[in-house]
Amino acid sequence: MTKSLKNLWGRFLFQGRGVLPTKRLLIVFLITSLLLISIGAVSEISWVYIFSMNIIIFLASFIDLFFSPRKHQLTFQRILPEEMERGLLYTVEVEVNNRSTYSIAYSFIDGLPPSFQRPFPWKGTAFKQSATKVTYETSASIRGKYAMNKLYFRYKSFAGLWEKQMTIEWDQQVKVIPDLTDTKQYLENAQKFLLYEGLKIRKQQRGVGDFSQIRSYVVGDDPRMINWRQTAKLREVMTNEYEPEHGKHITILIDCGRMMGAELTKGNRLEKVLEAALTVAAAALQKGDYVSVLAFSKEVKMFVPSAKGMAHLQTIIRAIYDLEVDPVESNYAAVLSFLEIKQKKRSLLLLFSDVRTFLHEESALTYLLRLRQRHLFFMIGIEDVTIVKRIKEKPESVQNTMVKSIAQQQMLLKKREKLKWERQGLLMIEAREESLATAAVSHYIDIMNRNLI
Repeated sequence: MTKSLKNLWGRFLFQGRGVLPTKRLLIVFLITSLLLISIGAVSEISWVYIFSMNIIIFLASFIDLFFSPRKHQLTFQRILPEEMERGLLYTVEVEVNNRSTYSIAYSFIDGLPPSFQRPFPWKGTAFKQSATKVTYETSASIRGKYAMNKLYFRYKSFAGLWEKQMTIEWDQQVKVIPDLTDTKQYLENAQKFLLYEGLKIRKQQRGVGDFSQIRSYVVGDDPRMINWRQTAKLREVMTNEYEPEHGKHITILIDCGRMMGAELTKGNRLEKVLEAALTVAAAALQKGDYVSVLAFSKEVKMFVPSAKGMAHLQTIIRAIYDLEVDPVESNYAAVLSFLEIKQKKRSLLLLFSDVRTFLHEESALTYLLRLRQRHLFFMIGIEDVTIVKRIKEKPESVQNTMVKSIAQQQMLLKKREKLKWERQGLLMIEAREESLATAAVSHYIDIMNRNLI
């Protein structure tokens, strides 16, 4: 296909610039042609006359183009968010400013990437000498940085026989970041967020840690923490409240290896891990702890050094928002060796990975035993719903019985391997995909409350 033919075909596909006939023109042309042919069959009009009349009518239709706005009389503006969370709906506003004396019927297709929801073509009317605002909703299913540089616009002439097509170009980009719903819920109400795990945010041992505040005594508080001086002064029972000391170091390890690409109900494992990791980071930063993040697969992909303060959360988001699953096996030994050099201060090593894969990495055990002397290691993975479902099935047939027994065997093997690692002081758990963030934050709070770091 030649370049000119490609350009012509692109116009019909709502691309490029040019003029196209509408369905109304084609219907008028067809009716006129059939009428002339019918008259010619009765009155013996020559074919030359019929063809001539068709050409005249076709050329006369171009007059309709003079009753439509010139391209320079139409200006456009698009307002869209700079950041979008994956899977959430956002509103995009397009303003069409028609400075001509003709009202137009238009349709447009915004140049959204294929991974975005695309409610197009969008149709409407732009009245003469006025600005028309159009809003539509879209969502992105894949994280990353996208260019949204074009908008393809068509508008019909006065009689609707022809429509002009134009392409508007902008220099706009959108970042699609992980879904921060869990993170926002935690920041709004941490106690309510953790109740799903049955774990309340409790303080440390009696009188241990940083003094937080004096508050009213409630049922369940330790009577030994009552502040008798304030009680006498206010004539109300008051108690001292302590919290874990701040400034602890948390290192979040994110596995981006092949197994993290397994599909879940919504997205894959890596998507859920990123959401949970950001929630833990927000919880730690809010409490004044230092947080560093390391992503790896075959090798270290990204490392964010330790820092504290909620502003550091944006640094972490900018670093991990475009992480992707690599089609390779994860090299735990390499990343733990790297971490041994980078992280000198005692910290909580929180690893998000696939538990079953990790259990068979004997080479990682050597590095972890060395790291355990200085750091506390804790691993969290996503529960394999398929195996759990197979185990709960009733053995109604020979095939179901075999599948159930194999699933039970796999579960027992995993428990046996986990027990071997836990005897070395290396803790690991699995959580359901919908409660991964809750479980991760709950165990982080529990570790801090028990003063294990």
